Amino acid sequence: MNLIKGLQRVKALCRTLRVNREIEDLSETYYNQAYQHKSFIKVSLNKKEVLAGCCVLVSCRLLNWPITMGTISCLLDADSMVVGAVYEEMVKILNIKAPIINVTDVMEAHSQEYKISSVYVPEELAENSKDLTKRAVALVELAADSWIVTGRKPIPIMMAAIYLAWQSLKPTKQRLKYSLDKFCQIAKVNKHKPALKRITEMKEVLCKLGKEIPWVKEPVTPDNVVRLMEDILQHRDALLRRALRTHEDALLADCQASCEDSLIEETAPSQISEVVEQTPDLSSVELCESNAERAKQPGDGDDNQCAASEQHSYTQGSQDSSQNWGKRVLFAPPCVIHAKKRRVEQPEPKDVTGDEEISDSEIDSYIRTPREARDFALAQKMFSMSESEKS
Repeated sequence: MNLIKGLQRVKALCRTLRVNREIEDLSETYYNQAYQHKSFIKVSLNKKEVLAGCCVLVSCRLLNWPITMGTISCLLDADSMVVGAVYEEMVKILNIKAPIINVTDVMEAHSQEYKISSVYVPEELAENSKDLTKRAVALVELAADSWIVTGRKPIPIMMAAIYLAWQSLKPTKQRLKYSLDKFCQIAKVNKHKPALKRITEMKEVLCKLGKEIPWVKEPVTPDNVVRLMEDILQHRDALLRRALRTHEDALLADCQASCEDSLIEETAPSQISEVVEQTPDLSSVELCESNAERAKQPGDGDDNQCAASEQHSYTQGSQDSSQNWGKRVLFAPPCVIHAKKRRVEQPEPKDVTGDEEISDSEIDSYIRTPREARDFALAQKMFSMSESEKS
């Protein structure tokens, strides 16, 4: 009976997803094989229902039908972690080599879940599914180039991309006022909380590229960057190269400035004292000019000091970058930029036996009151007298 119910569940999922007959037959075959295995024959009914969804998922992937694990989890009303564990176990047992699906491959299928066509929403909010998918795919590709996709769940990334794409296709005041919550309500989809963070990260990347557009004179902020998204995605490669070059030039300028500051700090005191001793009648302005001229003159000592200062600044920079190199590059994985602080291992306390020697200064520190001082002096006197009598 449970096998029959499971096969019926497989058929229901296939009909809901509107897959072809070949995928439905393959899903039933995999479910029959997995159900008879000892790893799934004596499990809970909930796990058997999840198994039905995993069979549909692997069949869709094998026959190039784009679908995500999050979609199966939503249809089954199950935890995605449980679905992932059952999927991995089933693939291993049946020895199936399922292809890895990219985010852009399932974007078209995912965008169709959003009911934002003219049939469901007013004309000013409606958007064509093909245009929405094209803009969202370009945005996800940009996110992949800037490390946002790495190690992240695909559903929140696709939701953030579709939301920003929907706003950028017609960046009217009405659309820009719509929050993610309100957008999910009109699109009739469930909101994923991580999508808010993905939206913020995508806007940060868009702002970095938007600042490099030559014809944009106004400051680029997360509030107005959506209006520039079409130009940013159209000239993405050129803007990426330009942003990286600008960032490298800024780092080089900071390095040179720190080198000059350290050189002035090291050479200025000795040179000023020499000039003051030789020419005590010079004014402060003339003294500064003479100091600047000496700093420009070549010499072995100056070269050594400059090399030492450069080496010091490079060593300090390398130490900072080794601690968190993500803060020195333009694009880095979020786990590096917002790195968690590692726990410092505390040294284990040494065993105290009570036989350790106590110094006189430590004994004196324990004496607090005058009475204790008198008692201690009296005890020392009596001890010295007893020692003299013994001798």
